Formats: sequence, structure tokens, C-alpha cells
Amino acid sequence: MVLAMVINYRRLFMSTHFTSGVTNVSSTGSGGLLKQPSRVLYHEYFEDFNIYNAGDFTITTTEDGSGSAAEALIDGDGGLLQITNAAGDNDHDFFQLKKEGFKYEAGKQIAFHFRFKVNDATQSDIVAGLQLTDTTPLDVTDGIFFLKADGAATIDFVVEKDSSQSTLTLPNSLADDTFMSVAFVYNPKDQKFRVYQDNVEAGSVVNTNAPDDEELNVSFGIQNGAAAAKVLTVDYIHALKERSDNSEL
Repeated sequence: MVLAMVINYRRLFMSTHFTSGVTNVSSTGSGGLLKQPSRVLYHEYFEDFNIYNAGDFTITTTEDGSGSAAEALIDGDGGLLQITNAAGDNDHDFFQLKKEGFKYEAGKQIAFHFRFKVNDATQSDIVAGLQLTDTTPLDVTDGIFFLKADGAATIDFVVEKDSSQSTLTLPNSLADDTFMSVAFVYNPKDQKFRVYQDNVEAGSVVNTNAPDDEELNVSFGIQNGAAAAKVLTVDYIHALKERSDNSEL
């Protein structure tokens, strides 16, 4: 009896071993012979900010107040990018990758994850997600993204096509200098975007206003809601999309 309990206890905490391998693609394709899941099934962008290259992004800033916008890695577990605005009201610092590498398709998965904190949870605008390339990401016409407006500590999830929106307000408010993660995962089976806050499902949004006719870009940034420099700290960004043509996999 005791021996059986010990064996069961060990099994509970042991890793599962697949000595013959695991795959996520057809056995007849090139990836099917490998003993690991194929990394090319999805197009993926992941940045954990162990390093930071400003040249990877188109950075749009306004610096009407004192000081200058600044972006730099800082010490912190997991790798952190700190974005500091100049001190004028509506001064901002927005980031977008150089090219639009993602496109929503009704029959393919698409997802986005973002972990961040801000020094002023109320008097700031924050945006993060997949958007049409635009120097004013707080006011785009097409995208799938998270938006926190000045004057509120709540976050909205927005699905937008040609300025028509479907939205969901996340249940928990931001707090000053407190990390939060937000994410969405699109499920082609029911054609809904599952929305998560701190890894807990917060609801879903149907794909009625999904931007299916535009390529989208990884986009994030912060704008001051008052004449004081606001600081956004980003832990990681993760975007991925199931490839349109995966027949060769």
C-alpha cells in the first residue's frame, strides 16, 4: 500500500517522456519525420527584451513637453523594455514593426500576448496588438488590439474593420506599477476571439468586424494623459498566425 502511494506520488511529479517524438503536422510531409513539433506551422514573432534593437521598429514620438522620449532595457526578471515619454500632455511613444506580417483569415488561428505595466494606470493611453500600420495607433481603422483610454483604468479588446468595431471590456482594472498580461486567441471552429486577462478567460468576441482585407502589424505604445511623463514597461510581446498555405508541412 505504501509502495503504491510512493509510486503514484512520483508519477504525479514526473515529466512525460515521448521517446519516439511528437509532431503537429502530417506524417507524409517533411516535418512528419522529425521528433519535435514543426516550428513553421505558424508564422511567429516573439520578443522577450533580453536585447532591444530600435532599428526593428518604426517609432513615432511627440515631444512637446520637457525632456525627450526614451526607450531602454532595464534590470528585471524576464527581460524588460522601459518606454518613457516626454512630459507634455499627449506626448507619446508608439512602436510598430517595419512591415505588416500578419493577416486575419477566418479559417486560421491568430493570437497575441502582451505583458506590461504602467506608472499611471489612469492618466495614460495604452495600445497593444495587431493593427494597420499607422502613426496614430490610438485611432486606427483596422486591427485586433487592446486599448486603454486616458481617464480610465479599464482595458478594452477591439476587433475593427473599416472603423466598425466589436469590443469587450476586460473585468479587472490596471493598477499603478503592477504587471498585467492580456491575450487573444482566435478559434476558427466557432469564429470567435477568446480574450484573456492574467491568463484567465475574460470573454469572447465574434469575428463580425474582423479586418480580413488588410495586412496587420505588431503595434504597441503609450501616450500621456496629462502634462507629466508616463512610463510603460513591457515584459514580452508574442504574435502568431497559422500559415495560409501549410500543405507542404
